[in-house]
Amino acid sequence: MKHDFIIIGAGIVGLATAHELKLRLPLSRILLLEKEQAPAMHQSGRNSGVIHAGVYYEPGSLKARLCKKGARTTYAFCREQGLPYRQTGKLIVATNDLELERMQALLSRCQANGLDPELLSPGQLRDLEPAIAGLGAILVRESGIADYPAICDALLDQFRNSGGTARFGAEVTGITEHPDEIQVHTGVDTFRSAQIVVCGGLLADRLAQMQGLNIDFRIIPYRGEYYRLRPELNDLIQHLIYPVPDPALPFLGVHLTPMIEGSITVGPNAVLGWKREGYGKINFSARDAAGMLAYPGFWKVSARYLRQGIREAWNSLRKPAYLAEVRKYCPQIRLSDLEPHPAGIRAQAVLRDGTMIHDFLIKETPRSLHVCNAPSPAATSAIPIGWHICDILLQKPTE
Repeated sequence: MKHDFIIIGAGIVGLATAHELKLRLPLSRILLLEKEQAPAMHQSGRNSGVIHAGVYYEPGSLKARLCKKGARTTYAFCREQGLPYRQTGKLIVATNDLELERMQALLSRCQANGLDPELLSPGQLRDLEPAIAGLGAILVRESGIADYPAICDALLDQFRNSGGTARFGAEVTGITEHPDEIQVHTGVDTFRSAQIVVCGGLLADRLAQMQGLNIDFRIIPYRGEYYRLRPELNDLIQHLIYPVPDPALPFLGVHLTPMIEGSITVGPNAVLGWKREGYGKINFSARDAAGMLAYPGFWKVSARYLRQGIREAWNSLRKPAYLAEVRKYCPQIRLSDLEPHPAGIRAQAVLRDGTMIHDFLIKETPRSLHVCNAPSPAATSAIPIGWHICDILLQKPTE
């Protein structure tokens, strides 16, 4: 049987795309392929659970626009499906004079992105969160938390209930494009389709190369390591607590997140990963490491952020150094309060010249669309990303 569409990857972006395609084209034959045995096994199921409001992103950028739509649609989807969520609000806390200056620029960016931030004095911050210390803060009420694996399960259920087909344990080993169709090989089966959408996440570059696309980026994996506060501290905070980020750095810094099941996580940091899907304490893949070391962009981005990379590695190796990052704004947390919590891996697309790609990146051929980079806040933005992908697909010439 020839399908109308094949979606590769059952992370939240692939699931949202499959779900939206089936809504728009209910009679279409759509197949979802995933190499794991369940959805959301990687980035979609291993993140901080935050519903981002769109604080940090360049006003007018695709990332900023999709994030604002995404927060609204994620809350709505959770309400419709009876899924847990909380609109906790976020406090971005300044702990020194430089961060106070940066906070003013961040306030302007919030406003330019259509948010309604509130500037708080130290006293107002203390009234809201007695455990948090700072010289001031921005309150962003639109931020919240959700259960992204549960959202993925709901999207999958809706896709299947509307007639879509999903196959798990189906690792793609080849993609062959012909003038009249495109074929996806899994080693066991070959599936034929008019169009494919590839949402490969950590393997986005390899899947693009598998099809023969000439790409100018590679995926560099960065581990996000977390701790969890001991259960006795689950009521320590009510809001998301974030530091003021350094605008010269690509990651937001260690933050406190009240999770949907009641715990509080601390993190993540951002350390280089030597295995794309390695979540244990010690992880190494010869293939992943060799590919990274052979890529000029890896050396250039590593040199550009060398000092910060050394600091992140040191904080990863030394728990007291990690603790110091969070004690800047929550001084009552002690070493004994930090308990183990699963790590995640961020797929970061990096150009050959060492530039990190911070916005969404899509590559197309006549019969394929590859989501090559879907950076944070991709989980928040997944539903409107699905809309965006479907808009592109349905503008393609038909057979």
